[in-house]
This record gives sequence, structure tokens and C-alpha cells, in this order.
Amino acid sequence: MTTTPFRPPVPERLILNGPVGDLEAILEVPECHDGVRAALVCHPHPLHGGTLQNKVVHMTARALQERGIATLRFNFRGVGGSAGVFDDGRGETDDALAAADWLSARYPRAPLIMAGFSFGAYVAYRVAAVRPVERLYMIAPPIRRFAFDNHPLTTAPTLVIQGDSDELVDHASVAAWADALHPKAQLDTIVGAQHFFHGRLNELKGSVQAFLDR
Repeated sequence: MTTTPFRPPVPERLILNGPVGDLEAILEVPECHDGVRAALVCHPHPLHGGTLQNKVVHMTARALQERGIATLRFNFRGVGGSAGVFDDGRGETDDALAAADWLSARYPRAPLIMAGFSFGAYVAYRVAAVRPVERLYMIAPPIRRFAFDNHPLTTAPTLVIQGDSDELVDHASVAAWADALHPKAQLDTIVGAQHFFHGRLNELKGSVQAFLDR
């Protein structure tokens, strides 16, 4: 028995209607798309170079695509072709909700999967607090920099991926926070990985897929 090699989907570049104007986005639908599941992937901090092209965001999307899931990445307000200015997570959550609405309209039978890296994990967390989601992925969530505890966590299965050599987000604090969540989140620690997972992206992809395959 032979397995057909995965072929990366052709990116469809979009301009969505956001709360303050255009939102630049990329939709990727794999040939093996199951016609049901769709995921929204949020990028890291806009003021520190975060864009939808970030390699962790790109790898997270690719991991989901390889499991037949359509993915939407987008630029928060003030990034790339998206209108507006940085709003410390509040406006960016509104941007993500608008993107989620677009994705739900495109795939009305699809339960939403939320994912985010760093600042994007905070936004994904906020969205999951007010929208039903199938799964939530938080990669290197900056829990000491943003008020994660001010928002109730979704009851959906949740995975936190964290490098124990992260120079920006303290691994021990993330581990304690994930353990205290109700329901408890699964924590996958990538030993030796730094914040941007240099040289460890394949392990991150494996973690994303293993949680999906449970």
C-alpha cells in the first residue's frame, strides 16, 4: 500500500471585512480536506515583527492541513495590508472574531479550531472564551504579559506547547498555569526549545498532530 505524498495547498489571498477596515488573510485548503473542519491561526505580537508569515504560525497551519483541515491565517490590524493600529489585544480579538465569522460562513458545518502563537495564543484564548471551538492550541502563551486569567477557558480540549528554554516566556509559570486550568490543559514540553522553536519546528508539528489524532 502506498501513501500519496502531501501536497501543500495553493494559498488563496483574501481581503476580509474587519472591524476597522481590511484584514489581509490567506486561506489554504488541502486536497484531502474533509469538507468539515477549519482552523484559524493567530500570529505573534504585531509590534515585534509578528505577521501571518511567521514560521511557527506557518508550521502550525501546515500540521493541520496535513490532517485535512482548511486553515485561515490573517494579519492583525496595522500589520501588512490590514487596516488600523495595534490595540493591545482588544481590537485584535475583534479582528480574530471577524475572521472566525468569515470562516464559519465559508464552512458552515465546520466546528472551529483555534490556534495561536505567543501573543496570538492570547487572542485565540480570548476568542475561545466567547465562541464554541472544537480544539484550542496555545503555543508559548505569554501568561505574565497578558491577563489570561481574566477570561474563562473553553471546555474544549486544549493543548499548550512550550519550550523549556524559552527566553521570553517562563516554562515553569506556563506549566503551573496549564495545570491549574479547569478543565486541565494538556502541556507538551519541547525540551531545549526556545521561543521561536528554532530547529524544533518538526517536533512542534508532531505535537499539534498527535493532539488532533487522539
